[in-house]
Amino acid sequence: MSTFNQMEANLLLWIQNNVRAGWLTPPMKLFSLLGDKGLFWIALTLLLLCFKRTRRVGAYCAVSMVLTFLLVNCAIKPLVARVRPYDLFPAIDLLVRAEHDFSFPSGHSANSFAVSWILLRMTRKRYGVPAVVLAALIALSRLYVGVHYPTDVLCGTIIAIVLAELTLHQLPKLERKLFPPKKKRRRKKKAARPAQVRPSR
Repeated sequence: MSTFNQMEANLLLWIQNNVRAGWLTPPMKLFSLLGDKGLFWIALTLLLLCFKRTRRVGAYCAVSMVLTFLLVNCAIKPLVARVRPYDLFPAIDLLVRAEHDFSFPSGHSANSFAVSWILLRMTRKRYGVPAVVLAALIALSRLYVGVHYPTDVLCGTIIAIVLAELTLHQLPKLERKLFPPKKKRRRKKKAARPAQVRPSR
């Protein structure tokens, strides 16, 4: 058991003893549930893909989310293999069902910011800002319910934002290669006919 894990567990215990409240627990559990398996963000992305006006944004969200899933869930989690905090520290009172995968980084946080950051950068603020706020609440809820260390959430958020920015910068280049803009054909100007001079009578 490392000193660093102990320090982070102490922060979770502080949240448990000083932040948790009867009125706050139900919404925090709901936010945590919204992030389960990224289903909310997947549904939102599919909805965006259904309409021509938002299809491009939906495609960017999908790419960002897939990249994040591959890096976070398929690569980093099994590589780091960090044990969940409640498995090491019995004093942490778990408010939701136990997770069966590794702790670092937080998949909930990563999935949430993979989509919400794209929305923030590609849509109007009235859509992007609420999406990022929701993502932040989902990320914080994972600390509140006791399933993640703070660095799990922080690193999951950072990874997602970096991959979202990468998507925003690189996908347009791929778009231009796959779908080059059509060159407009220039119409040849017809030569002006010489004015006919009428013979004077």
